[in-house]
Amino acid sequence: MSHHPSLAPAFTPDPHSYARPAEVSVHHLDLDLIVDFSSSTLAGTATWQLTHHAPAAELVLDTRGLAIDAVLLGGPDGTPTTYEFGPDDTVLGQPLHIVLSPDAAAVTIRYRTAPGAAALQWLPPAQTAGRQQPFLFTQSQAILARTWLPCQDSPGVRFTYEARVQVPAHLLPLMSAENPQERTPDGSYTFRMSQPIPAYLMALAVGDLEFRPLSARTGVYAEPATLPQAAEEFADLEDMVTAAEDLYGPYRWERYDLLVLPPSFPFGGMENPRLTFVTPTILAGDRSLTSLVAHELAHSWSGNLVTNATWNDFWLNEGFTVYFERRIMEKLYGRPYADMLQVLGHTALLHTVEELGPTSPDTHLHLNLAGRDPDEGLNEIAYEKGDYLLLTLEHLVGRPALDTFIKDYFARHSFRSMDTLSFVEYLRQELLAKHPGLEEHLQLAAWINGPGIPAVAPPVVAARFQAVEAALAQWQAGTPAANLTTTGWTSHEWVHFLHGLPPGLTAARLTELDEAFAFTHSGNAEILAAWFPLTIAAGYAPAEEPLREFLTWVGRRKFLVPLYRALLATPSGADRARAIYAAARGNYHAVATSTFDALLGNPTE
Repeated sequence: MSHHPSLAPAFTPDPHSYARPAEVSVHHLDLDLIVDFSSSTLAGTATWQLTHHAPAAELVLDTRGLAIDAVLLGGPDGTPTTYEFGPDDTVLGQPLHIVLSPDAAAVTIRYRTAPGAAALQWLPPAQTAGRQQPFLFTQSQAILARTWLPCQDSPGVRFTYEARVQVPAHLLPLMSAENPQERTPDGSYTFRMSQPIPAYLMALAVGDLEFRPLSARTGVYAEPATLPQAAEEFADLEDMVTAAEDLYGPYRWERYDLLVLPPSFPFGGMENPRLTFVTPTILAGDRSLTSLVAHELAHSWSGNLVTNATWNDFWLNEGFTVYFERRIMEKLYGRPYADMLQVLGHTALLHTVEELGPTSPDTHLHLNLAGRDPDEGLNEIAYEKGDYLLLTLEHLVGRPALDTFIKDYFARHSFRSMDTLSFVEYLRQELLAKHPGLEEHLQLAAWINGPGIPAVAPPVVAARFQAVEAALAQWQAGTPAANLTTTGWTSHEWVHFLHGLPPGLTAARLTELDEAFAFTHSGNAEILAAWFPLTIAAGYAPAEEPLREFLTWVGRRKFLVPLYRALLATPSGADRARAIYAAARGNYHAVATSTFDALLGNPTE
């Protein structure tokens, strides 16, 4: 299907953006940025190239907390035009209304970010791996790009970009674009992204970074202290990209590099095009947590190539990506390995459904997040229920038919957005219609607009977990922990073991496990995150200090939320949780602190 720019794209109305792209949309950005660590601000000049779809007297951009110095029609030397902010909303920020002339082909905005801009994490040297230089990274998903760039901040609007970035001469900047591999003498850099992307994939990182190639098109950036370990951990990266291409078609973004961030990064990874941002918590030393990289790589197809039209359609990004990630892992490490990931994901899904409530509309795949922060939809429903729908389809039509469908879906909708209704129509036409009775059998409506997990979903099992369950049963029957057979277990087996332990274990029982397996001092964040809730409930003293260090050093929300909740559930835990949070809050990104301020109260107020 060829894409004719002359045909106005159909923009799905987006409840999380003030922009009106159906009238005027942006298609290219020229961005100049000066990065100022002393004031924790960016000074920017953004020139947007416009496409007029209907007569419009104004352009509306999304902003949040930006100070506007000037707005010009045309380029940076254009003529000033009038502009005004609309009312401020705590989640959405403020619309910026810019008066246009009918023939305006471009608009330039000179602006500055606020020191507390939610997308920007400014780290002092003490919070980095090297502890010598400051660090800046962005996290724009879901609707935080507007805190560092006036933009049409909807995933349904795509644009290409070029940027010039000025940083202190001893630091290296990177973007979701073509990236430098070494420093310039004067701290001045240019970037280009020639494939159109939505605003949430705008990314910038600046720090004491070095690059190491892993293959002709893959490599890793990290602080010098972290780089050798990272290069070792991600040695299979090229094999991953090849495995992904074998499954669902060519990689369309030229290079695939990784950037290992400081520990305060709030997510496991962020699929910024050409440069995935990853948490150092996946540096386990045995490559056992690299499925996270497979997940972010899979986003190069599902999400970055074919993008959810709004955040209500988030499952279209994540459900496909989880399914694709596990297929990559299976190709590289075999079916029994991928089955473990599937079971762990399923366990997390059941837990989320229980937490949200089995009849909650938030357990539907198609969400209604209007009037709420779209981050509320960033949970296991989109990821694991979305994956489970595809797994059920695979179960019903077989892999070859599903793979053909997915490959064609990516190819036909490349560099475009997709909403749930259009996807359902496409699925019916291209797959369900070819198998009479399939739609009823699949219970498609129950997946998309119904709560919980439809009964048609096939059971998931992992043969390798049977040995884990046998070991658990032996331990509960009295076999000493030190005598259990655990040779060759990956972190997945250990996490399954810890999840399978009965609630309410005493400190004495935990001591026995800890002496046998050294959980408290594990270098593996997934294992620690599964172990600490047990130690919190039991008041197990040896884990108290390691827990405090973990909560202070790691900013990954997936780990922190359950641990803070576990502390709050114990009699003396609430005070302890608040004390740790007060000390740690400065290390966390705004994406995390907004969650914890609600849970624990904001200690800075």
